[in-house]
Amino acid sequence: MNTGKAGTAVVSARALLALAAAIVLFVISSPRGAWADSPTPSYQQAVSSALDIVRQASPGDVDAAQQASVVLKAGTGVTQPEILADLTATPPAFADAQRRLTALLDAIDHPANTADPDLAQARLHDVLSMSRYDALHRQPSALDNFAQWVRDRINDLLRAIFGNTGPAGSVPTWVVYSVGVLIMAGVAFVVFRSTRGRFSGGFAVEGVEGPHTPADFFAEADRLAARGDRIAAIRALCAGVAATLAGERTWEGSPLTVREIFQRAPDPARLRPLLLPFEAAVYGGREVDEEAYGRAAAVAAQFRAPLEKAA
Repeated sequence: MNTGKAGTAVVSARALLALAAAIVLFVISSPRGAWADSPTPSYQQAVSSALDIVRQASPGDVDAAQQASVVLKAGTGVTQPEILADLTATPPAFADAQRRLTALLDAIDHPANTADPDLAQARLHDVLSMSRYDALHRQPSALDNFAQWVRDRINDLLRAIFGNTGPAGSVPTWVVYSVGVLIMAGVAFVVFRSTRGRFSGGFAVEGVEGPHTPADFFAEADRLAARGDRIAAIRALCAGVAATLAGERTWEGSPLTVREIFQRAPDPARLRPLLLPFEAAVYGGREVDEEAYGRAAAVAAQFRAPLEKAA
């Protein structure tokens, strides 16, 4: 009895060893894909495999489109959003996806290389340094920043009203953006009107009704200067010079600034002693001292002298 049990135990042990050896041999000899995850395909392999699936797919084959999308994502991630959009469309846009995949595979097979990368980089730098590309290097202007701020606020409003999915047909996005453009145009118009460089529209010459002649403005400047109101007086001097250069109704309807009107003078630079104190007073809120007003009046005198002789 003891001998039989021992023999049975030996046979069982040998059978277990043989079974273990068979399992090890099977694992070693089996293809890797039968017992482990498939390796991640390369970028080129993923594009090529997806292209093969797309070429063989029949129109409207959603399963084939989904399979191609999975294969493409496995090797390229989400770096090809246009192709993935074609594959997930309803129905799948196989024709466009095939064109894009073919072009992508061709670009991978024939990369744009250069024998001298340093020279190519230097030439690229030279091209980008041309004046025509200055806009690429400039910081956004205040107007650009304001326009971007308006666009951001409009987008925030759309998201608040309709969520992240957009207006969904209720209010077209172009309508909302058009309203934003109109608001910006209104703000720009108000700012332009308030900074045109004209003296206040209610400026009137004492004792004179209707349109004012240059002589009226010069006489008013003398009266205001005598009262010590040099800011109003220098405005009247500018009005007299402007009326002499551009006509009596210049300040009633001209869209030009004082600086632009003064450019019509034979020698605009000579008007700077009159223009600069005017701009400092109007734009900067500064006082006009007696010395500055004296220089301004001397410059304006060359325009009032012919009028006084004619009178």
